Amino acid sequence: MSNVQDFIRETVTEHPVVLFMKGTAQAPQCGFSAHAVQILKAAGVGKLVTVNVLDDQEVREGIKVYSDWPTIPQLYVSGEFIGGSDILSEMYESDELLEVLKEAGAVE
Repeated sequence: MSNVQDFIRETVTEHPVVLFMKGTAQAPQCGFSAHAVQILKAAGVGKLVTVNVLDDQEVREGIKVYSDWPTIPQLYVSGEFIGGSDILSEMYESDELLEVLKEAGAVE
């Protein structure tokens, strides 16, 4: 599990915006993941790094341990765990998400 935790830590700290999701941004495999991608695109995120948790069961379980959050998708901005699709929706509606993304240099 430590190798998975190292992989997760490196991934979320090396990229400004990382979404651990089911499927890919081009082909989400669940509605919540699709909704998260739509929100991030609507917010203007140009370079979104996604990790398909369906490709690796260790990553799928490891991300839940890393964040202490039981569900997927999970968004990380500048290495910080932001939340799942419900939290993204709330933050997007209040413009809080845009501010977080601007601070990370992920949108203009």
